[in-house]
Amino acid sequence: MSKSSSTTISAELGLRLVVPQQTIVPLVASMFYSGSDPYAVRMAFHVGTDEPVEWIFARDLLAAGLESRQGEGDVQVWPSPGSCAEPGGLELTGAARAGELVLNIELSSPFGQAHFEAPAQAMSAFLRRTYQIVPAGQESSYIDIEAELNDLLRKA
Repeated sequence: MSKSSSTTISAELGLRLVVPQQTIVPLVASMFYSGSDPYAVRMAFHVGTDEPVEWIFARDLLAAGLESRQGEGDVQVWPSPGSCAEPGGLELTGAARAGELVLNIELSSPFGQAHFEAPAQAMSAFLRRTYQIVPAGQESSYIDIEAELNDLLRKA
């Protein structure tokens, strides 16, 4: 195992939750990436005082979504030149502002659907940091297959 497999990086992004009336709710999401799980990016959405809601995304999906519409089913991501909602004078520090490139993230589950807007530049910067830990295309060399199998067998 290389040193990078135990390296974890994190970042906080200011997001917008777009609700059906095309208004927005600012919130913070924590992003996590670990060389020990090289294909995945974890995103924890902080909504209210409860425990954060966590989703796991394929790193490749987020990266490709900065360029064009990606994903099927529960998670879809795509870029847009700005917000689909009017900010109504709301100042959002760290969140995408009017005129900034936005990464749209749409999540669907049996409990409902949510559309988030993330600042594309901040997402891109976070992803660049992940590629410094595990370069694109080299993810499989960072996985300890034997340990993963043992873990699966223990849970079975």
